[in-house]
Amino acid sequence: MLETLGLSAEAAAVYQVMLSHPAADVAGLAGASGLTPAQVHDCLDELGQYMLVRASGEHPGQLRAVSPEIGLADMITRQEADLAARQAHLAASRAAVTRMVAERADHRTTQGERILGLDGIQDLLERLGRAVRTEVIGVQPGIQTIADIEAARPADAEAFSRGVTMRTLYQEAARKHPHLEVHAHWLLSQGGEVRTAPTIPQRMVIFDRTQAVVPIDPADHRRGALHVTEPGILTALLDLFEQAWNTAVPLGATRYDEPESGLSGTERELLRLLGGGLTDETAAQRLGTSSRTVRRQMAAIMERLNATSRFEAGIKAAQRGWLQ
Repeated sequence: MLETLGLSAEAAAVYQVMLSHPAADVAGLAGASGLTPAQVHDCLDELGQYMLVRASGEHPGQLRAVSPEIGLADMITRQEADLAARQAHLAASRAAVTRMVAERADHRTTQGERILGLDGIQDLLERLGRAVRTEVIGVQPGIQTIADIEAARPADAEAFSRGVTMRTLYQEAARKHPHLEVHAHWLLSQGGEVRTAPTIPQRMVIFDRTQAVVPIDPADHRRGALHVTEPGILTALLDLFEQAWNTAVPLGATRYDEPESGLSGTERELLRLLGGGLTDETAAQRLGTSSRTVRRQMAAIMERLNATSRFEAGIKAAQRGWLQ
């Protein structure tokens, strides 16, 4: 029982013996407690640190046990004082953290906070993810790596457990990557919504419709991000997302070829992009695929149209109404 106060089992045993046999010397204490004299000396030192023994006036050169009513009560009083001191230290530490957070908030502009580097972006997303209450909206162009997905999974699961809803927009090319397909179905299993489209807006994550994170450089989202809180900018981002979301295809839905053209959604978008003057490389980036795939798809479209050049293919596609 005394071990709960911090005493070792051996010291507690010696203390009990001393209370029962006040005149016992070291040898007697050793015999009664089953310890060696050396161990008894160590126990007496420990009891002395807790102020549970004092010099005996009746037996010079020996120690006597302080009665439990006094010694143990004093121990509890000291422990309560230590606990109060630790609580005061904890309160001071919490106040210091609160001041630091407030100071950082004062340095942020109403338009947004610039975050440089991937580590800083991840810290920001984690902070906003912990604070989100109702909804997370995400646009994920390109192909997420397995490492990025695994790093975000615990935070997503924790948010779902709090009843947060999630809508995520991927490029249609994501359907061809097994790890993204698996992740998307996991989001669906948690109550999230996932849609895909051939082309989608720039990368963004919007929390509770009040805060957004967008890349400083859309071509390299790992360079840095802007934390946006300005209502005007947020409204524009939300409108952009909703427009893309409303025309995207829910994951799991069958996407039929267009009946009159026989084109898939990606092929139709490719014709629009190339017809607008984009290069293969730029079109591939917009579609989340490779320039080699773009050239292969365009060659197939030209064969279908019986065209000898891309220019001719564009004219024939327009004549057939494929670009409307």
